Amino acid sequence: MTSPILQISKLNKSFGPVHVLRDVDLSVYPGEVTALVGDNGAGKSTLVKCIAGIHGIDSGEVSFEGVPVTLDDPRVATGLGIEFVYQDLALADNLDITQNMFLGREIRRFGTFLADGEMEKKARETLEGLSVRTVSSVRQKVASLSGGQRQTVAIAKAVLWNSKVVVLDEPTAALGVAQTRQVLDLVRRLADQGRGVVLISHNMNDVMEVADRVVALYLGQVAAEVKTSESSTTQIVELITAGRSGDIGLTPAVANQSI
Repeated sequence: MTSPILQISKLNKSFGPVHVLRDVDLSVYPGEVTALVGDNGAGKSTLVKCIAGIHGIDSGEVSFEGVPVTLDDPRVATGLGIEFVYQDLALADNLDITQNMFLGREIRRFGTFLADGEMEKKARETLEGLSVRTVSSVRQKVASLSGGQRQTVAIAKAVLWNSKVVVLDEPTAALGVAQTRQVLDLVRRLADQGRGVVLISHNMNDVMEVADRVVALYLGQVAAEVKTSESSTTQIVELITAGRSGDIGLTPAVANQSI
């Protein structure tokens, strides 16, 4: 098997007396979509914030491309090539697509002047490289975009910076059928281009369709890691709700050893 881009081993995180994450293992491989699933309060958001450098970890090891790293600052994560698309998308409605994609990372000439033409060109090339055809102009104001188009822009913004790992938080939430289809196709293309993708979702249909592997969190622990090709929606739902799988007789203690 290809070596993981991002590997987390025995990660623990507590907030005061509350032990939120317990010995969590997570591996993200190039060219694969790894779905991170779990009920509310399972620890998904805390784990992602640890990866992002927002929360420091109490113990455990993190390596990126085989090299041990300390993710103690969001700038460290983005500097390595880990990008995040959060559920609120963090887009500015009053700016156009190009301005949003370069927001906070503008290209400047002589330290003062914005290289507007260069940024527009790079924005267009990024969307074309992802085979995005739902946006007619990179000069459209974000306020005029549909939910699916907004999600596309947020994902394109994440891959603009030569990202190696992209973490997507509920990318199809509140989208219609056609828009969901567009976003799922885009998620798959991210992996097909060699990136490691982490998909956080409550929608099991989306997970089963686009993910290669599923990591189920239950009460802050990894209940199991399964291949979607060897599991079912029912099995994964049981992992999420009870930390076990009736389909193959797994329990939290042995689930990680089986698939």
